[in-house]
Amino acid sequence: LGEIFERPRKMLPKREGSTEPTTHTDPVLQAPGPGPAAPATLGNFEGIPNVNGVLPPDTVGDIGPNHYVQMVNLAYAVYDRNGVKLYGPVNTSTLWQGFGGACEGNNDGDPIVLYDPLADRWFLSQFAMPNFPSGPFYQCIAVSQTGNPLGAYHRYQFLVSNVKMNDYPKFGVWPDGYYMSINQYTCNVFSCSWGGAGTAVFERAAMLAGGPARMVYFDLFNVDPNLGGFLPSDLDGLAPPAGTPNFFAEIDDDAWGYSPDQVQIWALTANWTNPLSSTFSPHTILGVSSFDSNMCGYARDCIPQSGTSRKLDAISDRAMFRLQFRNFGTYQTLVTNHTVDVNSADRAGLRWYELRRTTGDWGIHQEGTFSPDSNHRWMASAAMNGAGQIALGYSISSTGMKPSIRATGRVSSDPLGTLPQGETTIQVGGGYQSHSSSRWGDYSAMSVDPTDDCTFWYTTEYHDVNSSASWNTRIASFKIASCGPVDNPPTVDLTAPPNGATVMGTAVQLAATASDDSGVTKVEFKVDGAIICTDTGAPYQCSWDTTTGYAEGSHTVSAVATDTNSQTATDTHSVTVDNVPDPKMHIGDLDGSKSNQRNKWQATVTIAVHDGGVSHAAVSSATVTGTWSNGGTSNCTTGIAGTCSVTKSNISNGTASVTFNVTNVTHASMAYDAAVNHDVDGGTNGTSIVVNK
Repeated sequence: LGEIFERPRKMLPKREGSTEPTTHTDPVLQAPGPGPAAPATLGNFEGIPNVNGVLPPDTVGDIGPNHYVQMVNLAYAVYDRNGVKLYGPVNTSTLWQGFGGACEGNNDGDPIVLYDPLADRWFLSQFAMPNFPSGPFYQCIAVSQTGNPLGAYHRYQFLVSNVKMNDYPKFGVWPDGYYMSINQYTCNVFSCSWGGAGTAVFERAAMLAGGPARMVYFDLFNVDPNLGGFLPSDLDGLAPPAGTPNFFAEIDDDAWGYSPDQVQIWALTANWTNPLSSTFSPHTILGVSSFDSNMCGYARDCIPQSGTSRKLDAISDRAMFRLQFRNFGTYQTLVTNHTVDVNSADRAGLRWYELRRTTGDWGIHQEGTFSPDSNHRWMASAAMNGAGQIALGYSISSTGMKPSIRATGRVSSDPLGTLPQGETTIQVGGGYQSHSSSRWGDYSAMSVDPTDDCTFWYTTEYHDVNSSASWNTRIASFKIASCGPVDNPPTVDLTAPPNGATVMGTAVQLAATASDDSGVTKVEFKVDGAIICTDTGAPYQCSWDTTTGYAEGSHTVSAVATDTNSQTATDTHSVTVDNVPDPKMHIGDLDGSKSNQRNKWQATVTIAVHDGGVSHAAVSSATVTGTWSNGGTSNCTTGIAGTCSVTKSNISNGTASVTFNVTNVTHASMAYDAAVNHDVDGGTNGTSIVVNK
């Protein structure tokens, strides 16, 4: 492998210096004892090895109807469901080949891959830091154009911050967005200082269509500088009830200044009609059974391995990916886990939770700590299937055992707070890791098969031989127990009008597709919660007269499918009724970017032109003219999306910044109203923008 590149793990600052009592008895420690025989793996095959010479691997993966996609630092690969490798491993930045910018030019890692079951698409992401330790800092996102991860992708590069590093990004799929949590740091050549928790949501509907997409971002340092280690909820199965915000969770030890030991739940409510009115706010604080998170004083060299004095990183200062969400109709669940010291002697065990909610606040439905013997278990991932069974996959090691991979779980009839279904051995470790960094993880991934909503798939790392950093990864599938015949709720997709669309007139088409394993009996179309028509046969559609009884502005349109067993599913879009056209136009967004040229640099400004109606609809065929502060004029004409770009090339490296000023916008049938120019993301006044070198 040559020289190994170590990705530094950055401690969440509230953990530093915290202590626990010298003795601690975990009140929900599962007592050891015989249980059912461990289930055998159904599939079990090799994943990506350390092809890029980096620590740690950050192993993730997800299962779709026909493929398993795995990502590590700094590569990804695609397999069929039998473990046959169809593509890769290749550098993750290959996804942005030909895209340009930092996402193509940098392969920086911290990967996440998720299957989006609501759209049959694949979501892959990593960050890009072209000038580290200085900014800018980007999040690179690729969304497959179809359900085939081997096909084409819509590619995006989002500027998260010019100052703060977006470390440890974690994502969740939600109907109205792809939600992200990050731990932020301000870095120099010597060290990185804490910059607070960050959260964001990306415009999923636009990204599925391949159009320009927006990001709503919250920097929480000034809200509470001790917040950190959030996870966003990531759905499996049914979509949440319409209008449900995405829930974020972090675990907090009372030794970190929060009391009691707790899980904090926050809610991010996105508003794509008016993104500036989106909110991220506290939702529920759940006191949990006491735990001791202090493994080895949070030092990296903590988990012992057989055959060496080198130890491994426990990462006990945060919840472990994922925070899985499920909607069971009458209630919703969140499942997650974190590593704890089970006996105040630095023995790692797994604290796991199932939270439940009907309406209003979340509550603890069950919790437990799994550590049935003297071995160390850590770096876990948890998920629940459609039958209410929970699986937990993890690393296991001790002075008498090389790091290996196991999984355990529970069926819904097991006593609450227990994982008594026996341990499945996925891979017996053949070696230890001797690298001085002690890095292991930083996370793993438990997924649920969307084809049966029963089978679990797990991936994480191990070592085949003793080595400094020649890690391997494994991908395995298993069932805890038979799920029995599952009557799945229907699926429904509101295909028209698109989410975020502007509608007008007396005959707006409403259309949906719906399917179910036992048959769909009807699809109801609703506007603002009121049924306007019902269709009992495909194609499901009807017509909506927006001119009668509907005010100008935002409305919700829903398609509700019902199956033969009276189970329902809903897909909801937000649309804007705009029956009163406005003949005036204005600048609605200015975005700047820079790129390097040989001994010089280039500035690009992207301009959006909107009309003055309530929806601020895109205006095509508008010609924008402007001047540059260092001389010269530029113009461009907007396309169907209402955007166009101007470029200033060959700027001297001695010029730190240039300003572009919009001087006029012309159109064959619309007047320009510069007085209402604005910027949708609040970055400029809508008339001039500074582009920094």
